[in-house]
Amino acid sequence: QVQLVESGGGLVQAGGSLRLSCAASGGAASGVSMGWFRQAPGKEREFVAVISQSGRDTGYADSVKGRFTISRDNAKNMVYLLMNNLKPDDTAVYYCAACGNFGRLLRSEYDYRGQGTQVTVSS
Repeated sequence: QVQLVESGGGLVQAGGSLRLSCAASGGAASGVSMGWFRQAPGKEREFVAVISQSGRDTGYADSVKGRFTISRDNAKNMVYLLMNNLKPDDTAVYYCAACGNFGRLLRSEYDYRGQGTQVTVSS
């Protein structure tokens, strides 16, 4: 079992930045790939970013590439999503997710997910 708790969401103006954090706990937390997804009202879940267990491999949705950066600190069991140049279209609930398979996260599949943190970008 892996428990995930997100933090760092909030209200920001377009062009601004936020850093989301995800605290992972549980015996398998350091041995899984981690990712971020988002879901806006009335829309389907959308893959945002993924990072491998070692941190060497990352992947991003085209909509955030060049603006968002995913990272992890395995010593602290933390995963981060730095979001720069935010746009109103980035408004959504952001979820941290964990999966034993990097490829599944790229396909928007996961084994564990947190409760989410709201990000609102005003124009």
